[in-house]
Amino acid sequence: MAESRIKTLDKHGQEITTIGFSRFGFDSEVPIEALRALYLRPHYVLTSDSESSLGDKAKDAEHAKFADGNNAAYQSKSIYHPDTNAISYTTLTRFPPVKLLAPSNRKRILVTGGAGFVGSHLVDRLMLLGHDVTVLDNFFTGSKTSVSHWVGHPNFEMVRHDVVEPFMIECDQIYHLACPASPPHYQYNAVKTVKTSFLGTLNMLGLAKRTKARFLITSTSEVYGDPEVHPQNEDYWGHVNPIGPRACYDEGKRVAETLTYGYMRQDGVEVRVARIFNTYGPRMNPFDGRVVSNFIMQALRGEDLTVYGDGKQTRSFQYIHDLIDGLICLMNSDESRPVNIGSSDEFTIGEFAELVREIVEKVQDEDGVKRSRRSEVVYKPIPTDDPQKRRADTTRAKETLKWQPRWTVRMGLEEMVRYYKAKLAEGSI
Repeated sequence: MAESRIKTLDKHGQEITTIGFSRFGFDSEVPIEALRALYLRPHYVLTSDSESSLGDKAKDAEHAKFADGNNAAYQSKSIYHPDTNAISYTTLTRFPPVKLLAPSNRKRILVTGGAGFVGSHLVDRLMLLGHDVTVLDNFFTGSKTSVSHWVGHPNFEMVRHDVVEPFMIECDQIYHLACPASPPHYQYNAVKTVKTSFLGTLNMLGLAKRTKARFLITSTSEVYGDPEVHPQNEDYWGHVNPIGPRACYDEGKRVAETLTYGYMRQDGVEVRVARIFNTYGPRMNPFDGRVVSNFIMQALRGEDLTVYGDGKQTRSFQYIHDLIDGLICLMNSDESRPVNIGSSDEFTIGEFAELVREIVEKVQDEDGVKRSRRSEVVYKPIPTDDPQKRRADTTRAKETLKWQPRWTVRMGLEEMVRYYKAKLAEGSI
């Protein structure tokens, strides 16, 4: 079993075995295998044929490339019936082991938008660390399945709730992530997006004020708009079109930051502002119109990869685990100014398409998948207000949080390709 496991190397060629840090009086370190077991192994994808024909060892070997067999006892193994396109869900026999913390060290943490892409990874980390976690989500873009492996755990609570309405709870920390973040989702109902950014943030700041909880809002690199400064640092005020199709999100996040600092100055609320740059990873919605998920899905299906514009516009991509490290570091640090959390590795979109195609082909070759044709890269007209350049200046994060990305784009993409490949086999995308 161990020989087939794929090792993950960081930017310096060192193997990554744990994720997180013990910093600012908060230990966020967990084994990579424990985390991977939560997104690469559960909800399987044993088809009804393989259920009967494979022995237990062979079933586990199916998904042993990334996660070792020690976590097999904590997995749900749902059965997919391809003939009827039906899935039989199973519940966990037992939950993954979580740290046993003394009550004085265990924090009560509220995560709004905790069933979303970023939120679910944050919840996984906080749960494995042994804290009490409450997830608030209205499931507009989040999914119950992303955190369903914790439902029933004594440290976990999931509440269907829209942050536009007030919510009362006792808590020590609030991670305020609730807001659709991809263009098709936030443009679907622009007024709702602005309401979520403003009223949702207002309600959560009010809760932080009443409970004396520390409040972290996930803002976005979109507050810089189509920047005239490159790379963007936190002192740059941005270049945003206030009436364009993306304004509901860009200006919504800008006013949410204004509100956050209003509460800090007026009411003494402890606030943290994270400006997140492009992030990718498992559990990302495959249909949210973002470049990474678009390219991977097109390549896995043998379709051509669509690049908008001439492919010369640039983006920098960070892997989800680096982002979660940054958010937890920021929450527990003393830094109250906005902090960029992103990667400074810059790619043109054209180069990135080629890299995704190469990695998908590598994974398919390793798994013995035959391709009917090779995907080509095709070019189409560019959408309105699409920024030409976007790269984080992460000097502040390096200096005050001692944080910088560890994952290479190549290693992160390979995990994401395997995740989507398993989901396609399961029939759930």
